[in-house]
Amino acid sequence: MLKLFDPILSDLAAEPLSLAPRRYGLVAACDNGLLEVSGLSVPVGSLCRVAHGRNETLSAEVIGFRNGRTLMMLLGDSVMLRPGARVRPEGRPGLLPVGEAFLGRAVDGEGLPIDRGGPIHARSDWPSGGIRTSALDRSPVRESFDTGIRALNALTTFGIGQRIGIMAGSGVGKSVLLDMIAHGAEAEIVVVGLIGERAREVSDFVERHMNEAKRERTVVVAVPADHAPNLRLRGAMLATSIAEHFRAQGKRVLLIMDSLTRVAHAAREIGLLLGEPGAARGYPPSALAAITKLVERAGNSAASGGSITGLYTVLADGDNQDDPVVDTARSILDGHIVLSRDLAQRGQYPAIDIAASLSRVMNDIVPAQHQHLAREFRALIANYEANRDLVLMGAYRAGADPRLDRAITMHERLVEFLCQGQRDVVRLPQSTAQLAALLGPDG
Repeated sequence: MLKLFDPILSDLAAEPLSLAPRRYGLVAACDNGLLEVSGLSVPVGSLCRVAHGRNETLSAEVIGFRNGRTLMMLLGDSVMLRPGARVRPEGRPGLLPVGEAFLGRAVDGEGLPIDRGGPIHARSDWPSGGIRTSALDRSPVRESFDTGIRALNALTTFGIGQRIGIMAGSGVGKSVLLDMIAHGAEAEIVVVGLIGERAREVSDFVERHMNEAKRERTVVVAVPADHAPNLRLRGAMLATSIAEHFRAQGKRVLLIMDSLTRVAHAAREIGLLLGEPGAARGYPPSALAAITKLVERAGNSAASGGSITGLYTVLADGDNQDDPVVDTARSILDGHIVLSRDLAQRGQYPAIDIAASLSRVMNDIVPAQHQHLAREFRALIANYEANRDLVLMGAYRAGADPRLDRAITMHERLVEFLCQGQRDVVRLPQSTAQLAALLGPDG
């Protein structure tokens, strides 16, 4: 029985004794979750506790200061908050908890458990904005990353340490494809950030992936859509910080973020609250910069030998591939998977638009023969899609274009190659062999 208290006693022993007087401020104003606090000077990024009742507190994060007052944003609801409530600083500013204690657990944006397990006793801290290193510390991508999906392995081969985006409109299958990769990919540590998504998806994901053999090497950070924007942003930074901590130990980490667009939405809300002018479709510059900073933290580390393979979903509002978030993500990522609503409506799953998808490192990590076969497959698919209306109307005369004739003949087999069951796993060597068999001399 006494062993249950060992982690708590160890934490108390490790905590330095502070004899400084406790400081506090007072709530002077509240506007849609944005607090103005007087009498308390603490750094940006600090967490504070706001007393709002008998033995009850609210969490708030410092996001700026103006005219001698500290600006904070609540991490919860402002109901029952009153003027003059006391605000006290808590924890170490700018640092997030990380460590082995998070393995096998599901936590919220503050690092608190949501899986009905015991408290998490994290022994280490990590800067919320990451540790910036030299550009030359990022070693190049040289090894293939096995996603377990035949179409991706064979036609858009990804590498360990690459940053990849899954781009599509709502309801096209981004989360399903992400779930397939999480099920089939090989990595030492898997960190999943479910940011701004539906609470039902969070519970479903935890139920599927935290009850298998991968549980002991998986961390889930979940902040659903109904949470405060700064808590959503904090959850994304926590997931990335945990991945960076394990990369510094030389581990190969798979970081899954669903979704990068919700992170940009959270940063947009904070920027607009602070009075920053909206630019591209209402996104202030800081919101788009938040995407760049978050994505750039993934990659290979030459110092530790570890890696973070980043996989990010990007919601294209209204299926617009020129949306500011989509365009910013596409420009900073090392590759992207585009999902097509038209293909999904035809019953092709996963609905990957191979002609529009790209891996910027594929030519550096696969042999020349594999590159040739992938280009040939793309050409056949693109040729058929460009002339699909003519073929369906019967306006095309066979023999006019030998390449189109071959594309028409092989179309069913090409589509069958792109389709895969949700729980099926096709390894990289098997994917390459099937591609060679399909397009070889006897294919």
